[in-house]
Amino acid sequence: MPITSRAQAHALDAKDPLALLRGRFRVPDGITYLVGHSLGPVSEPALTRLKAHAEGAWAKDMVGAWNSAGWIDLAGRVGDRLAGLIGAEPGSVTVCDSVSVNLFKLVAAALPLAEGAPVIRIESDEFPTDRYIAEGLARTLGVPCEILPPGASDAALIKGGVLIRSAVNYRTSEIADIARTENAARAGGALVIWDLSHATGLIALELGQKGALLATGCTYKYVNGGPGAPAFLYVASGLCDRLQTPIPGWLGHKRPFDFDPAYEAADGVGRFVAGTPPILSLAALDGALDIFEGLDFSHLHEKAQILGDICIRQAENLGLRTLSPGPGKARGGHVSLQHDHGYEIVQALKERGRQADFRAPDTLRFGFSPLILSYTDVWDTMVDLADIMATQLWTAPRFALRAKVT
Repeated sequence: MPITSRAQAHALDAKDPLALLRGRFRVPDGITYLVGHSLGPVSEPALTRLKAHAEGAWAKDMVGAWNSAGWIDLAGRVGDRLAGLIGAEPGSVTVCDSVSVNLFKLVAAALPLAEGAPVIRIESDEFPTDRYIAEGLARTLGVPCEILPPGASDAALIKGGVLIRSAVNYRTSEIADIARTENAARAGGALVIWDLSHATGLIALELGQKGALLATGCTYKYVNGGPGAPAFLYVASGLCDRLQTPIPGWLGHKRPFDFDPAYEAADGVGRFVAGTPPILSLAALDGALDIFEGLDFSHLHEKAQILGDICIRQAENLGLRTLSPGPGKARGGHVSLQHDHGYEIVQALKERGRQADFRAPDTLRFGFSPLILSYTDVWDTMVDLADIMATQLWTAPRFALRAKVT
C-alpha cells in the first residue's frame, strides 16, 4: 500500500521489528543519515571490539597478540561471518585488501580457466573503478577489454571470457539476476566476478544457491565496518585450488612462517591473501557484524524498498527525474534522482540535517539503511526537499561551493 501521509509512516514505525536496532548505532542528534550506502554509521559493538583489540590485545600483549588474541586467523573468522551474509559456504570467504585489488586478483586468476578467447568484459554503466581495473588489467595482459552496453552481459557470455558485474548498480540501484547470469556464463564457459559492494548487508544474495563462483565486495557500506574497512573475497569451494593469484604474497603461502623462498599457494581462499591483515579495521568489522546475528534479510530489503518507494513517489510529485526502478519494483537500498543542480540541492538538505550524497553530473542519491532510518525520517526528508524546491533555497550561493568529497 502506498504511503501517502506522515501518519501512515508513523504507524509503520510503531510496528517496525528493526526499530530497536537503531539504538545500537551512534548517529548525532538532529541528523537523518541517508548515506549509509556510502559509509555506514558506527555501531556500539564495532567500537567495543575496536577498543578491546587496541587497548587490550595490542597495548598489553603487543606482538604476542597474533597468537593470544588470534589475530593471525581473524581474517578467516570474519570471512566466515561474511559468508553467512552472502549465502556462501564457510571457508569460501576471506577479508583482504580493497575491492579494486580483489577484482584485479580474481579477473587475472579466472582468465586462464574461462573458455573462448581471453577477453575481459564489463558494462559501460558499472562503477568506474571496476572499469578502470578491467581496462588496466587488459592492457597489462595484452588481452581485449570489451565495454558492453547496459544489459548486454548475458548475451555476451555465450562467447566465454570473464565478466565483471555488480549485484546492485551503484547509480540506478537496479538488482542483477545473479542466477540467470550464472546460467548464461555456464552455457558459454565464461566466468563472472561479482561486485557485491552495494548489496552486502542489505539483500539476500544466496550466492551458493544461485551458482555464483567468484565475488568481492566492500564492508563499509551497509555492513558498517568503518571508513576504509577491508574488502572481502569469495571463491566457491572446488574452484579455488584451480586458481592462481597474480599477487602471491607471503601470507598467502601454504606455510608463511617457514619463509620459504619458493612460493607454494595456501589451500583454499587463503591463497588470495597478499599481506598482513589490518587488524584494528578487522576488529571493528567483526563487531559491526554482531548487529546482523539472527536478522532476516527479507525484512531488511523489504523495509529498504518501502523507504525508497516513499522517496520516489514524493520526488515524482516534485518533478524530479528518477534513475532507479520505480515504486513496487525491486531495487537495492538507494534511490537516485536527477536534477541539473543536484549538488546544490544536496547541500541545502544537509543544512537541514538531511545528509544525502551527490554523484556527477546530476545525481542526488538517497541511501535507505533499514537499520538506522525510520519511515517518518524519510517522509520528513521529502517534506524538506519539497520546501527547498518550492522556495528555490538551493540557489543561495553558499550551496554552490564544492567540497573535495561530494
